[in-house]
Amino acid sequence: MDLDNLVLMANRIGQFFEAMPDRQEAVDGIATHIRKFWEPRMRHELAAAIADGRAGQLRPLVAEALAARPEVLA
Repeated sequence: MDLDNLVLMANRIGQFFEAMPDRQEAVDGIATHIRKFWEPRMRHELAAAIADGRAGQLRPLVAEALAARPEVLA
């Protein structure tokens, strides 16, 4: 998988949820979307990139969601 594309897709999901007035609902929405709709190899690739410090272009809300719900990427 192309890491740049994964980050782009995660950021687009985050951009959608940023419009929500409830930040916790947005965090949960991002995590839930990625868990439900991304296949495991996509989630694992993003997890590895985050662990290695290669996913620095993630929007802050996306990074927050994935840090708050690390099981999503497992």
